[in-house]
Amino acid sequence: MIGKVEKQSSKASQMIKEIEDFKTFIRGGISLRNCTFQQLDFRGLNINWNTLEIDNTFFLGCLFEPSNRLHLLSRGATIFDNPSNIPYMPFRKKLYTWQELLEGEITSDLEIYKHFAINRSNTNINEALWQRIHDHAIDDALTEYIEMGDSGLPGKRCVGMMGGHGVSRTSSHYRLAAITAKKVTEAGYFIVSGGGPGIMEAANLGAFLAHKSDNSLDDAIRHMSLAPNYTDDGFIKYSIDVFNQYNFDAGESLAIPTWFYGHEPSNVFASRIAKYFSNSIREDTLLAICLWGVIYAPGSAGTVQEIFMDAAQNHYGTFGYISPMIFLDSQHYEYETGLYSMIRRLSRGKTYHDLLACLDKPEDVLEHLKSHPPVPAG
Repeated sequence: MIGKVEKQSSKASQMIKEIEDFKTFIRGGISLRNCTFQQLDFRGLNINWNTLEIDNTFFLGCLFEPSNRLHLLSRGATIFDNPSNIPYMPFRKKLYTWQELLEGEITSDLEIYKHFAINRSNTNINEALWQRIHDHAIDDALTEYIEMGDSGLPGKRCVGMMGGHGVSRTSSHYRLAAITAKKVTEAGYFIVSGGGPGIMEAANLGAFLAHKSDNSLDDAIRHMSLAPNYTDDGFIKYSIDVFNQYNFDAGESLAIPTWFYGHEPSNVFASRIAKYFSNSIREDTLLAICLWGVIYAPGSAGTVQEIFMDAAQNHYGTFGYISPMIFLDSQHYEYETGLYSMIRRLSRGKTYHDLLACLDKPEDVLEHLKSHPPVPAG
């Protein structure tokens, strides 16, 4: 159902999001049974709607000539128009970019966050439905973007990097995360972060500067450290300076943030941003797609939560594969928190026990990823 036109039985549902796919589809038959059409502009097209079967047919955010719209409604089609009273598009077809989120004097990102904050505890069913439709659209676009295959493995070899949002750009943990992400990207893996500041920004920055010199990375961090914390004036400005300087043949990566933590700015170094309203769906999705492994830099309660969510996914083989879990900084994870030892004990007798590692050097992280690919569960 997710993606472009797929061959399915007449009883299965299909989602069509490109007008050329629609034209191809109707050349193959007359039934629009169980079909959903998303953000298509049918105006000006010569379509004989009378010849097309309408049965459980949905149009999400589509545009019609007025007479065609009334005709489809009279035949039982369900049409959801783009809502005009909310600051986001629930039927979007693609992931966000940072430029889209930061456009405007009052940024789109901030406007959506303010709207969400007001309505977060509101039981208004319309708002709840729009948010859930939006998050489903992000699910759909994300599945396309990471090239999810029939095997259950994405075409992009996703490696997650988690860690504290409050880690300063001047911290040694920040640079270690950035250089690790840089080397991992250069080796052909695809970095995925939570999309915010701190370690998340370091991960996307390292991927962005893949195949450029380590000196370039140091220069970038030095410039951005003029505003070391996300609450500092100029925090976004200095990162945009770096983006503009190095945005040629830049490495790709993904960010998966949430408006639940919308007071934290999304970083500007991810190629695409899959931003959700639901933090629980976002957390689960982020870990679920990183089947080539997750790297944990030091963090606080949020990072600890992610560690145990990831361990649970591995423990039960929830998504069909068992994946490496790498703890970056032995001082933090073995001696200060004991989290690595705890997960080692939890994993005894399970496949993921042998995929665990607590390391301190980027090259060792890369070697562990290479030597421990995802293992089919069961």
